[in-house]
Amino acid sequence: VVAGVYLVARLFPVYYFLTPRVLLFIGFLGAATALYAAIVACTQTDIKRVLAFSTISQIAYMLAALGVSGYVSEHEAGLGYMASMFHLFTHAFFKALLFLGAGAVIHAVHSNEMGDMGGLRKYLPVTNITFLIACLSISGIPPFSGFFSKDEILAAAFSHNTAIFICLLLVAGLTAFYMFRLYFSIFWNREREYHKKPHDPGVSMLIPLLFLALVTLFGGLIPFGDFVSARSEERRVGKECRSRW
Repeated sequence: VVAGVYLVARLFPVYYFLTPRVLLFIGFLGAATALYAAIVACTQTDIKRVLAFSTISQIAYMLAALGVSGYVSEHEAGLGYMASMFHLFTHAFFKALLFLGAGAVIHAVHSNEMGDMGGLRKYLPVTNITFLIACLSISGIPPFSGFFSKDEILAAAFSHNTAIFICLLLVAGLTAFYMFRLYFSIFWNREREYHKKPHDPGVSMLIPLLFLALVTLFGGLIPFGDFVSARSEERRVGKECRSRW
């Protein structure tokens, strides 16, 4: 799913030094795609489709961050590159948590449609809490992990391109809207008449849910910039080129 982001990140020195206009185009394309996918997610009623379009939007968010990245100085890497990889890292946790939570809900009510759900917080208390944690994280609410990575992306966009920043800021608001529309429709809406009493999934699903909720809570505290940066990628590419030459 994130192969495109990974490819642009791996080739970042090539983009930055040889085709900087293409890199800026990637930034605008990412921002536009993130906005489009977020708008579409607001219209979906299938919970898996909401999450699918949300994934498109978040991946485009990462690409937009790469598009506004650069090298600040000899020893300091551009913020956008680090922020993009950081968001890729945190997104893996909270989006996996969301999809696994959606699977638990579908298993409980045997339907993907939000119209068939409601009041499930009483029947699925663990799924309710873990799903809420994921929603808060993807919405960029502190101190959840998504806040730290999305805030860095917005900071990078603000310092490089106003149009991309405004677009990404709007996407951040839309993300919070469609995710809590999904959450309240599932767990807090009017209770439906279920053919069979819903319940939380078994231990084989509950343990991954709790683990993903834990890393979603604390993943943002990792000093990610100490391990991944555009400057380190430039050094890696240069070293490989010299060794092959």
